[in-house]
Amino acid sequence: MTSQRNISEFILLGLSYDQSIQIFCFVIFLLCYVALLAGNLLILISIRCSSLFHQPMYYFLIHLSLIDICYTSTVTPKLIGDLLVERKTISYDNCMLQVFTMHFFGGIEIFILTAMAFDRYAAICKPLHYVIIMNRTRCNLLVLAAWAGGAIHAFPLFSTAIGLPFCGPNEIDHYFCDIFPLLKVACTDTYITGVLVIAFSGMVSLVTFIVLSFSYGIILFTLRNLSTEGRRKALSTCWSHITVVILFFGPAIFIYLRPPTTFPEDKIFALFYTIIAPMFNPLIYTLRNSEMKKAVRKVWCPSVFSKEACN
Repeated sequence: MTSQRNISEFILLGLSYDQSIQIFCFVIFLLCYVALLAGNLLILISIRCSSLFHQPMYYFLIHLSLIDICYTSTVTPKLIGDLLVERKTISYDNCMLQVFTMHFFGGIEIFILTAMAFDRYAAICKPLHYVIIMNRTRCNLLVLAAWAGGAIHAFPLFSTAIGLPFCGPNEIDHYFCDIFPLLKVACTDTYITGVLVIAFSGMVSLVTFIVLSFSYGIILFTLRNLSTEGRRKALSTCWSHITVVILFFGPAIFIYLRPPTTFPEDKIFALFYTIIAPMFNPLIYTLRNSEMKKAVRKVWCPSVFSKEACN
């Protein structure tokens, strides 16, 4: 690998050259990151310390929150720190590590969301067999499959990135290392490589999104057979899942399912699946879910919860 490159670091151009905009973004993203960590840790602890942990949907939600923390932490701390410095650099090794971890945790998130859709399908469309279908052994296997799927998704992209020759320039027009910006600065013809990345990464996102959309379509169609109360409760949960899927997959499909090139707008769209979606996940899953709100109150405000239960 050393013979194919003569650079030891990359220069990240970041989100903006304007110093005042960078300071504004620093404050906003710092608050977003703190909210993201606090919200996802709140979900993790609340579910783990309550009876919800034994329910498949919340078991998957714990893993989703954990992955959200890991996923956004591969990018956001570096972004926040870079907003305070004029020259934003990242070493070659850290850049390659960022490519791997981004796609590894991003792949896991995709498959966890798929497992959650399967869980809702079983709960609403096969209610009499739900306990048998979604037993803890199967839940563990689905989580294990999600981690394996993340690795299978990440390793080819990592191998592609680490095999690229870099001989200058070393400026990446982004705020983190990703495969398309790296293809742009590689000193070789990368068209075929870019097409392969689209076929592998972009198609994974598109096919998964189609499967999820089809699954939730069946679920929403099945809801007409439920009672008014059952329909209201199921819709509350499903709309939360659908909102998360749209926030995550929409920008990802826009970036990875197109000719291998980059646009200035990519950095804005990337913010959605690296920061905004993981930050909103806790709000979406708690504010629209009465069981989750009850568990939060029970774990964090036990005295208040006890008084409410008595009343």
